[in-house]
Amino acid sequence: MNTITTISKIERGELDARFTALYGKDALTGVKKRYTDAVRAFEKLYGTDRDILLLSVAGRSELSGNHTDHNHGCVVAASIDLDIIAVAARSEGSVIRVKSEGFPEDVVDIADYTAPRADRFSHSDSIIAGMCAGMKKNGYTVGGFDAYTTSSVLKGSGLSSSAAFEDMIGNIENHLYNGGKVDNVEIAKIAQYAENEFFGKPCGLMDQMACAVGGIISIDFADPKTPVINKIDFDITAAGYNLCIVNTGGNHADLTPDYAAVPAEMKALAAEMGKTVLRETDEDAVIAAIPALREKLGDRAILRALHFFAENHRVAAQKAALETGDLDKFFENVIASGRSSFCYLQNVYTTKNIKEQGLSLALCLAERYLSDKKGAFRVHGGGFAGTVQAFVRSQDVAGFRALMDGVFGEGACIVLRIRNEGATRIS
Repeated sequence: MNTITTISKIERGELDARFTALYGKDALTGVKKRYTDAVRAFEKLYGTDRDILLLSVAGRSELSGNHTDHNHGCVVAASIDLDIIAVAARSEGSVIRVKSEGFPEDVVDIADYTAPRADRFSHSDSIIAGMCAGMKKNGYTVGGFDAYTTSSVLKGSGLSSSAAFEDMIGNIENHLYNGGKVDNVEIAKIAQYAENEFFGKPCGLMDQMACAVGGIISIDFADPKTPVINKIDFDITAAGYNLCIVNTGGNHADLTPDYAAVPAEMKALAAEMGKTVLRETDEDAVIAAIPALREKLGDRAILRALHFFAENHRVAAQKAALETGDLDKFFENVIASGRSSFCYLQNVYTTKNIKEQGLSLALCLAERYLSDKKGAFRVHGGGFAGTVQAFVRSQDVAGFRALMDGVFGEGACIVLRIRNEGATRIS
């Protein structure tokens, strides 16, 4: 289907059902314009006489389990209606061209760029190369393509713009060259490989998995090669609450060492206990070894390990609470998770710049606002900068949004809906 036919189908409403399923009926007009604009942008760059696909990958919100996945812990996460969309078409040869709105075009020859290059760490072209190398290594077909992408997942927002982009490259290769047969769980695993090996960031797997799979899911990473994934059938909106994300304006771009230190310190403690990751250790044995561990690793590594153990217990409690509809218990553990992240995991602000504590301020304001109301709040995602998460009753959202927008700028408070599809093909 070429670009002209695609635009015609969108304008005639032939894709309305797909759009409504992903974004909700109220967003339909804006969504149709967004996709039409993306197709026209593709046309200008890569021509009209192309057989194109429209694709989408969700952003994600971590609902439970802060910094546990990289040490084989447990999480609850959800895909959201902010996403990255792509217009893509096959091209001859092995060159991939990706123009992301607001960024320079990436041009990657995947026949040449087949192994990690340290000089390309933290660059988007390394993600493209890594995804294709990972898919080929796992026995899938890869090839050249041209694509235009645009994202509503804010960079540095804790909603996983980078993971969504990684999954999107896999999503494109899946539908252009593999007939859509590659499972989204497999795409997520390849995305982690690309980010770890080619991008140079030692991330866990939760972000990629939540963006790719869709809906509310629990993930047990005891064996990360075969994570146990369960869908949780719970509608937060129907229960009378909105999932609000407050973007405090911080950016994650220069914080890779802060992120890297969290799994590194946890794994260093596990190594002292004769294991590879904290999930393999015994919590009581770690407690007993604290005097020796303090001398070797310092206190922060121990605090982060204790957060990991407590957070894993909280995830089980929160999963059970959602499955039984016990929102009070779920919210109680959301707040406990946030406090543990602040006090023990220590990922709410970077010590490199103690004057900038947007997350701390947002958490303080959320606590004050919700003190006489039902709801919950916590640091969101990787932390150090970016966003906090709050569950706010529908009737309280306007006041909450006004407070946060007044402090952090118009549009800082984003009200989200959870969508049931992660990485998907629209047409």
